[in-house]
Amino acid sequence: MPEEAAAPPKIKTRKPKQRACDEKDEKGKLCNGHLKRYYEYGRDVAALIGPSAEIYRCEFCKTLYRPDPVQQPQSYTLRN
Repeated sequence: MPEEAAAPPKIKTRKPKQRACDEKDEKGKLCNGHLKRYYEYGRDVAALIGPSAEIYRCEFCKTLYRPDPVQQPQSYTLRN
């Protein structure tokens, strides 16, 4: 039986001051998982977003979020 290829992760952009996931499931229910900073991502994710990007991931549905382009980065080292 051939192995199925893993689907690429869904990548969204965070809204200003967004802290919870706004992804809806097939029934239309909001996920509302906490967005946590994602530090140790694999090579497949790094190929999509870059090797040292500030990225967040929903704790439940694993949707990836790029930071809001208008906001300063949360990490002080990335602000300079």
